[in-house]
Amino acid sequence: MELYDTGNVDGAEEVVAPNVIDHNPATEAVSGIDGMRASIAAVRDGFTGTEHRILVQQEFPDGWVVLHWQMTGTHTGDTFGVPASGNPVDINGLDIMRMVDGKITELYHVEELLKPTQQISGGTQSA
Repeated sequence: MELYDTGNVDGAEEVVAPNVIDHNPATEAVSGIDGMRASIAAVRDGFTGTEHRILVQQEFPDGWVVLHWQMTGTHTGDTFGVPASGNPVDINGLDIMRMVDGKITELYHVEELLKPTQQISGGTQSA
């Protein structure tokens, strides 16, 4: 999560295996560690003041880890084709990762995409 807050794409090698498998990448996403770098850069370029908080972390056998997280920040740059709005965002997500030798080798993730879209556009959000 720290990489997303600092925007340090070069730090990805420290926590992500070169051939990481993202089981549900964004459309047209690059695979492997380059895809992770692109994801970090998209958050860095689209949002300022990002802060990720881990809400729940559970470790399982064979290196599997589940994280429920929250990200807050301000939409100050173009991201995912949406021009900067200056609006604050607050989203949650869930990651299921397999760790081998201290690095992420597999990743499943789900993010609240409707919520930030509504926040960026200034629309209302449902509970």
